[in-house]
Amino acid sequence: MMTAERIVLRPKKIRRVAWACAVGLIAVFTVVGLLLGNTPTGVIFRTSDQIAMIVLGFLLAGGVLLLTRPRVTADATGIDVRNVVTSHHFDWNDVLSVSFPDGAAWARLELPEDEYISVMAVQAVDREYAVSSVRALRELHKAARI
Repeated sequence: MMTAERIVLRPKKIRRVAWACAVGLIAVFTVVGLLLGNTPTGVIFRTSDQIAMIVLGFLLAGGVLLLTRPRVTADATGIDVRNVVTSHHFDWNDVLSVSFPDGAAWARLELPEDEYISVMAVQAVDREYAVSSVRALRELHKAARI
């Protein structure tokens, strides 16, 4: 969602793929868990083993859904970057530029002393959405630095 005052960016394609994978993992592990009791191999699976298999499917699905977590919120004062595990806040004065290097999977904020922070919410696979997102972030950065 983009407005003149505040921008909120989230990846598009990876969210759909992650949700589909999560649902698929839960379905597969549930089916496997339910079918564990009827194996002709001579191995005895108990109800606790079946439940553990289903719970494992939910845990793996939760891990996959971490990929839906990245988000960027930016306004005239600064930018908040939330990646899969970490979160950062920067005032625009602390950011040298918003870049999207050739071949990179996602955009990044260039910081002083050759440091940078990846912006996983703006991903190359989102193509035009990524281009418009970087342009909007650059406009906010430019307006704040004047």
